[in-house]
Amino acid sequence: MLGALDGGDLNVRSFRDIRGRFSDGRSCLVTTTERKPVVSVLGASGYLGSVLTGFLANLPIRLRAVARRHSPVPERSLAEIEVCATDLTDPGCLADAVADADVVFHLCKHSGGWRDAEHDPDSERTNVGTMRELVETFRVRRPVGEPPLVVLAATTSQVGRPPDHPLNGRESDRPVTAYDRQKLAAERILKAANDEAVIRGVSLRLPTVFGQSRRSEVPDQGVIATMVRRALAAEPLTMWHDGTVKRDLVYVEDVVEAFLAAMRRPDVLAGHHWLVGSGRQYELRTVFEAVAESVATHSGKPAVPVLSVQPPPHAPVIDFLSVMIDPTPFRLASGWCARTELRDAVDRTVACLLRSRETTGEETRVRT
Repeated sequence: MLGALDGGDLNVRSFRDIRGRFSDGRSCLVTTTERKPVVSVLGASGYLGSVLTGFLANLPIRLRAVARRHSPVPERSLAEIEVCATDLTDPGCLADAVADADVVFHLCKHSGGWRDAEHDPDSERTNVGTMRELVETFRVRRPVGEPPLVVLAATTSQVGRPPDHPLNGRESDRPVTAYDRQKLAAERILKAANDEAVIRGVSLRLPTVFGQSRRSEVPDQGVIATMVRRALAAEPLTMWHDGTVKRDLVYVEDVVEAFLAAMRRPDVLAGHHWLVGSGRQYELRTVFEAVAESVATHSGKPAVPVLSVQPPPHAPVIDFLSVMIDPTPFRLASGWCARTELRDAVDRTVACLLRSRETTGEETRVRT
């Protein structure tokens, strides 16, 4: 079993300690037997999964990067990396992907996202079915000793319509969209399996995750990165409201650190869901203006305007509601906190996208 990172309190038992080091110089502690611990990342080719894989590659582990597409991995790594290109919804494929795994990060989701979840049966098969099959795999192949750790990437929107006060994880869940209902169903399967001691399950409910990381070339297709691309293309940044709607935004590398924190403290966190957030709320107009200013600074061109426009008829109600998060419970239990300030994260994203454009020689393309 994977042991403590940065002084965590995981039970070492028969494992001997070896030292690893993140690329930023912070030491980490991993435990191993004669074999290195096996860590499987399901959804490793995705936006979040690829950055997590980049971090894990710096640990002395056996890292299994699993996704439908080929997963990008670092050229140099401390980990022994196995890349598995497979469809996890195919019978039997998931069992191979997590064979002998000590830790599983469940980041896979249907490529259609929340918009397609209502009508596409493949969405439920991916978002819920993979968790169900994962649990059944470990139920059949119960390991000797502690159950494997499974960390699920869930979402804060599972709660449904957000209240007018910060969420802290104690709210009743009343999901509105099919996607949120599916994520909640997967989380409940995880918790039930934890209660049965089939796995040790931790669910991290994520807010708006954004930003580009040097550890991965997989593009962020979220709203903040989209606005960066528009600004780089000298296009105005448009909002569907007056810009006073607030969001809790967390830089992608900070979110990855939250997953590593879950790996450090499974005995404290297992069996529960935890809200990941910065604890800071930003008005979207302020965020978009920061994007315009950062692009202007990096490019030497005038800042593009930030404009309000009429929303389309199909715009979901939640887009006009503020979402606030109190991450205190997770911070106290895990020691994690979001460290990257908004402007720093925006600057990093602009620099990464500019560097990518210079490398490929292509103009910035904006998806609409």
